[in-house]
Amino acid sequence: MDVKSAFLYGKIEEEVYVCQPPGFEDPDFPDKVYKVEKALYGLHQAPKAWYETFSTYLLDNRFQKGKIDKTLFIKRFKGDILLVQVYVDYIIFGSTKKELCNEFERLMLDRFQMSSIRELTFFLGLQVKQKKDGIFISQDKYVAEILKKFGFTEVKTASTPIETQKPLLKDEDGKEVDVHMYRSMIGSLMYLTSSRPDIMFAVCACTRYQVNPKVSHLRAVKKIFRYFKCQLKLGLWYPKDSPFDLVAYSNSDYAGASLDRKSTTEGCQFLGCRLIS
Repeated sequence: MDVKSAFLYGKIEEEVYVCQPPGFEDPDFPDKVYKVEKALYGLHQAPKAWYETFSTYLLDNRFQKGKIDKTLFIKRFKGDILLVQVYVDYIIFGSTKKELCNEFERLMLDRFQMSSIRELTFFLGLQVKQKKDGIFISQDKYVAEILKKFGFTEVKTASTPIETQKPLLKDEDGKEVDVHMYRSMIGSLMYLTSSRPDIMFAVCACTRYQVNPKVSHLRAVKKIFRYFKCQLKLGLWYPKDSPFDLVAYSNSDYAGASLDRKSTTEGCQFLGCRLIS
């Protein structure tokens, strides 16, 4: 759901004044300013005011706020559950029972001015395919866009995102490369890690050298892009009938860092067969 007038509902506690916009000054009072009575879209105070208004409304309707993620709200109905996630002026909600979703949608439309975008298919660069046996989340359209943006549409492919035998080093004597280009490529890759855990380690390794990147570091970043050429449509699969048992895996590399001999520890958590962290 898209909240059209979300920021008009929240009262602001601070005194906020707005200058007259250029070209629209009052000729009689050109030095006057406007005092803001309500939170307007674009003000720094607006998201906070909207969140407080919306969360209070949900809590009054027997929702519970997430203990870790404060933008997640939960409502339980015997054996069913309704989840509501807030992102600025967008609301994503889902339930184990479709009638609960319909009821929540009516509740929101009665209280706030909203538009329903219906079933979620695309959100913040994430493609969501809802099937009868599960949900598939991917970013293959975004992958195609950054391959075109950085000129990797016609390159040789790579079978792995990083060299397994050659760890990245500072390479202080190496030739420097364009810092802005390097950081731009890293930023694009970081955005992909939400649905591509296969590149997480490689991207984090390259991220360490954003201050003074060298040719060897850029070569490692390019290898990740070449890896996308043969693994374009990978994503996360969340099967419908998987159990809700919490399973965690961890791995440690004792004193394995080549720069400072520090240990590396990573882990992941699953609900049944669903990767959640």
